Amino acid sequence: MTAHIEWFNQMLTTALQLYFQQGCEYSSIEEVTPPDDGWLEEVTGRQDITFSERVVVMLALMPHTSPQSLDIFFVQNKNFDRQYTEFGGWKGLSHGGFLPTGETASFILAGEDMERKKEVIRMFQKDHWFYAQNILRLEGAGEGEPFLSGQLRPSEEFLSHVLLDREYKPDYNIGFPAKRITTPLEWEDMILDYATLEALEEINTWIRHQHTIMEDWGLKRFLKPGYRALFYGPPGTGKTLAATLLGKKNDMDVYRVDLSMIVSKYIGETEKNLAKVFDMAENRNWILFFDEADALFGKRTSTNTSNDRHANQEVAYLLQRIEDFPGTVILATNLKSNIDEAFSRRFQSIIYFPMPDEELRAALWRSMLPKEWLGDDAEELIATAAQTELSGGSIANVVRRCAVTLIKAQKQMLNPVLLCDSIHREENGT
Repeated sequence: MTAHIEWFNQMLTTALQLYFQQGCEYSSIEEVTPPDDGWLEEVTGRQDITFSERVVVMLALMPHTSPQSLDIFFVQNKNFDRQYTEFGGWKGLSHGGFLPTGETASFILAGEDMERKKEVIRMFQKDHWFYAQNILRLEGAGEGEPFLSGQLRPSEEFLSHVLLDREYKPDYNIGFPAKRITTPLEWEDMILDYATLEALEEINTWIRHQHTIMEDWGLKRFLKPGYRALFYGPPGTGKTLAATLLGKKNDMDVYRVDLSMIVSKYIGETEKNLAKVFDMAENRNWILFFDEADALFGKRTSTNTSNDRHANQEVAYLLQRIEDFPGTVILATNLKSNIDEAFSRRFQSIIYFPMPDEELRAALWRSMLPKEWLGDDAEELIATAAQTELSGGSIANVVRRCAVTLIKAQKQMLNPVLLCDSIHREENGT
């Protein structure tokens, strides 16, 4: 990185000397040869970086790596007693240095050449790899203000690669109302009926082979990118675990969206909150998981009032964002009938998670009860427990209650009385 910072400083000095027609050993900034150490190619994952792209990436990184390098832009225009407009820049809340905008990039690369300025503008379009690979973008230009007045911002993901040498994992906060969910379990630990497992395998197949399906077979002409699935069934039947394990099996992060921070009574806020999540996830290898999704994706109502119309607009907006999302989206609900039919028609998979039958409940008990708790009558104990209809989540609650009771009693072995009492309390919600 050091070699690139030194190169950028020399290139920037050259750009200013040429602009102000000062003495300079170069006739063009392109004559200032960038280092050939492969560093920028490695951190961006690109091998065909142009000179102009290299300048923009380094300009975006300067406030984070060498902020003093941009102090030269604070020079005053003596004719107007103010900074040079063509330098661009914006003022941060706490940072005292110069923060670049698209205008800053345009000044360095194009000067007063309008054709080259158009080339700079094209670098900040959505079809450029800066945006597609979530490297950097322009943000914050006010309505009606010039496009290039937007703030030149590297993504948190890219900064994490550059400054920390690790993959970026966003934290749950008011600006990003989603939380990464994980599990120590493996795919083989999931106990579900055959039909549900087969349906989940279809999602696995899509995730693993979507490039072949869309690109090699040319089906992207007819099929929308991404995959949308609906999980429905009673609480505790494994919907969240299945979503988490789909991510783990395919080396994808799973983010559960917090609906309480998404839905707002103020007009336009719900759409804005959801847009933050989709914009963040768009170019990442994530699965977005909406639990209790009927809170957001419920049935539309008749438009009797302005509130009804607003609610229906929210649903229409959400439908469009999910349909256009190029990644994997999973919605979970207890009741399929609560989901708007307009959504249901757009799911590639609708998977039912039923209450486990007695055989599956026995398998769940067998997998969760520690061997240290069980004696010679283990199978008889498990068979007795499996007679009561409980979901996997409820069985886990019973096991937790048994563990606490055994610790308090300073015992190691589970007996039928304790187990049955814990099951009874779970059934009655006490």
